[in-house]
Amino acid sequence: MLRISRDLVIDEDDIEIVFVRASGPGGQNVNKVSTSAQLRFDTSKLTIPEDATIRLARIAGQRMTKDGVIVIHAQRFRTQERNRQDAIDRLVDILTEAMIRPTPRRATRPTFASKQRRLDGKKRRGDVKSKRGVRFDD
Repeated sequence: MLRISRDLVIDEDDIEIVFVRASGPGGQNVNKVSTSAQLRFDTSKLTIPEDATIRLARIAGQRMTKDGVIVIHAQRFRTQERNRQDAIDRLVDILTEAMIRPTPRRATRPTFASKQRRLDGKKRRGDVKSKRGVRFDD
C-alpha cells in the first residue's frame, strides 16, 4: 500500500510495471538488458473528489490516456529496480500534487497612497520627456 495523502491510499497491485529496452546511450548493455520501466496506473480505481480528478488530468497532461490510464516511462538509471522506484516516485508526486487544493485568490484594491505614488511617478516621467523635445520659437 502506498500512502499518497491522508485521504488517498493506493494498492501496489493496481500499479502495472513492465520492463522494456531503453533507448539512448548505454553501450552493448542497452541492446541486451530490459532496464527501462513502463508504469501504467488506471485512475478509474481511485476514489478522489471531482476537483482533484480535474487537477490530476491537467497535471498528468500527455502521460494520461483518454481512458484515464497514467503511463510513465522511467529510464534514467541503469538498473531495473532504480527505474521501477523512480517511476513509482513520479506517480506519487503527480497524485500528491493533484490532491492539494489551490488557495483561492482574494481580490484586493490598491491603496490611495500607492495610487498617488504611481501618478506622481507618471507626472515626473512626463515632465522629463516633455523637456527633451526641440522647441522652435516663432
